[in-house]
Amino acid sequence: MLDITFIRENPDLIKEAARKKHVDFDVYALIAVDDDRRTRQKYIEELRAEKNRSTDAVQAASSDTEREGIIKEVKNLKRRLQSEERILTHNIKKWRELMLNVPNIPDFSVPEGQYDVENKEVRAWGERPIFEFKPKDHITLMSDLDMVDIERGTKISGFRGYILKGIGARLQMALWQFAVDSLNKKGYVPLAVPSLVRREAFVGTGYLPQFEDDLYKTQDDTYLSGTAEVSVMGMWMNEVISKDDLPMKFAAFSPCYRREAGAHGKDTKGLIRVHEFFKVEQVILSEASHQMSVALHEELAANVDDLLQQLGIPYRVVVNCGGDLGLGQVKKYDFETWVPSEGAYRETHSCSYFHDFQTRRFRIRYKDENGKMNYAHSLNATAIATPRILVSLVENYQQPDGSIKIPEVLKKYMGNKEFIK
Repeated sequence: MLDITFIRENPDLIKEAARKKHVDFDVYALIAVDDDRRTRQKYIEELRAEKNRSTDAVQAASSDTEREGIIKEVKNLKRRLQSEERILTHNIKKWRELMLNVPNIPDFSVPEGQYDVENKEVRAWGERPIFEFKPKDHITLMSDLDMVDIERGTKISGFRGYILKGIGARLQMALWQFAVDSLNKKGYVPLAVPSLVRREAFVGTGYLPQFEDDLYKTQDDTYLSGTAEVSVMGMWMNEVISKDDLPMKFAAFSPCYRREAGAHGKDTKGLIRVHEFFKVEQVILSEASHQMSVALHEELAANVDDLLQQLGIPYRVVVNCGGDLGLGQVKKYDFETWVPSEGAYRETHSCSYFHDFQTRRFRIRYKDENGKMNYAHSLNATAIATPRILVSLVENYQQPDGSIKIPEVLKKYMGNKEFIK
């Protein structure tokens, strides 16, 4: 959410943000509603003052006739006040709906484009493996090694269900521990956070109302989260943080859920697109400084670089075009790892910053050295998401005999095994 004063003073910036993000939003409609809200609030305040004066005048009336006239006037003022308050309530509801749909302003470096195919590569790392045999896809590899059971997973959960078995489950857990240990050494506090989250936290992070179709909702007006970011940000809702504690950095683990409502027909087989998965998410709260947000965004990206390079998985980084940004994102990188069976890079990580878009919704603030209250800035990035990362890992490390070499950094979590056979 942006500040309404900023919106009123910079409507052309909001209009340009909507154009670049390919969002259907009329900033002048919001300003018109805000004008009406302000005018009506002022009028209601005047009516209340007049009603109070008239009420006081009842006691000072010099005759019954005068008193009855004043009482009649008070009743009339009360009816007018109630009518205006009903209109104002409706107006404020409309105003809030429009405010929740104001797009954040993308960074000047965000490229033009509407779809993810228009994202721009900024760097690539690693040699893509050249096999002297026909490489298998991840499902064939993992099924042959009894690491996964798609058929029984589907029997339990339905479409996109899966079960990781034996060393497949251990490999997934090893990746979680590796990511948490690596980030903890860099000062990121490990968290294990809820996936069942109240609506307010989804509104605060910007997933609602924009992405409601992709969320699972319970009967209790709670939702299942698709990322630990939602819970971590919700932790600090309506709190004033000490400036001395900023930046606060977290490595948060949680189960994650997505309906994949817009993914009909996409990746119907395998572990790339599933409804239930697990993720370690990096989340940062920092001071309200664009320069610091930019620096921390690059730090988060460097952390992902480090994790993938330690794992030895070839990847590339793209900067997302305007149309591939969420409503609140100022800038976003996607990390795409190499999938040999497809001969393509597939997205496994994302890395974003928001300025105070989320923290305004959450009212997460801090006092600066002058005692002024500021909204913090927020950032987040995937550290590791499973089972998706397993796709690239097992395919890139497959051997001629059908075994899978275990990356060096994971061996200590896997009983010092060299290969999965």
